[in-house]
Amino acid sequence: MFEQTVDIERMEQVVGLFGNIDENIKYIEKEYNVKVCSRGSEIKVKGEPENVSSAMRTINGLMTLLNKGETLNEQNIKYIISLIADNDDANISNLTNSDCVCISSKGRPIKAKTLGQQRYIDNIKSNTITIGVGPAGTGKTYLAVAMAVAAYRSKSVNRIILTRPAVEAGEKLGFLPGDLKQKVDPYLRPLYDALFDMMGAENFQKCHERGDIEVAPLAYMRGRTLDESFIILDEAQNTTSEQMKMFLTRLGFNSKAVINGDITQIDLPPGKKSGLKEVVSILKNIDDIAITCFDERDVVRHRLVQEIIKAYEQHDQLRRKL
Repeated sequence: MFEQTVDIERMEQVVGLFGNIDENIKYIEKEYNVKVCSRGSEIKVKGEPENVSSAMRTINGLMTLLNKGETLNEQNIKYIISLIADNDDANISNLTNSDCVCISSKGRPIKAKTLGQQRYIDNIKSNTITIGVGPAGTGKTYLAVAMAVAAYRSKSVNRIILTRPAVEAGEKLGFLPGDLKQKVDPYLRPLYDALFDMMGAENFQKCHERGDIEVAPLAYMRGRTLDESFIILDEAQNTTSEQMKMFLTRLGFNSKAVINGDITQIDLPPGKKSGLKEVVSILKNIDDIAITCFDERDVVRHRLVQEIIKAYEQHDQLRRKL
């Protein structure tokens, strides 16, 4: 049996690496079929040579996270393992060097958790229009709202405008009672949730009443010119070609726009082409417009979300072959 040893400088790093009831190390042992044990600050990994090598690379990657003050959990352990599998070890340091985007209302720093998220943030910083395409749970909306709040707090923009098409997700909701706000709020709830987390309900309400923050259906963007604004179009896969063109031509001076969507979850009626699918090919070669594509590795929700996305992709591939 092959064996390798790594020395850890501080005992608290060993504790962080092993986790509660050794859950982190048990996950690595199961993943690589190795045995990991510690003697003081020395960690030994035993098993087949190739497995030991991969486990050691994973442990070194996790130590990089710990040295940057990160707390290990199943999500970032799985992500490091996926980077090791793709021989992306060198990029782990890029992930740990990511800056805090903003601080949430509860004092929690918000930053990229994956390399895809880091590319997305960098693209938003460097470009006037950024398009984010990828599956659910990759942080497209949440990070875009975080960037918008950071720009508003730094006075780079005067207001935040969040919009999405009011398209039913496969359900016929029928007549909704109440005034205009009550009718459209169910469609805009995810945007409100992200803003409440960043700003707190009371602070959001004050900004909303002043007109500094606007959350509205896409149809209400027609005829407007949006200067000095940070504009986010969410669920853009449910825009038509005409709606997408209308939105893009609202952009005014000193503004940024972020367009997000998942082209695998289109709720448009049959025969209607998604404006998001079309715009990615139309605008891909225009300067100052960036396109960020996420995959299942960038999912930061419950681990089952990654498995569900993978299963659906495999199912779609089999169906296309038939």
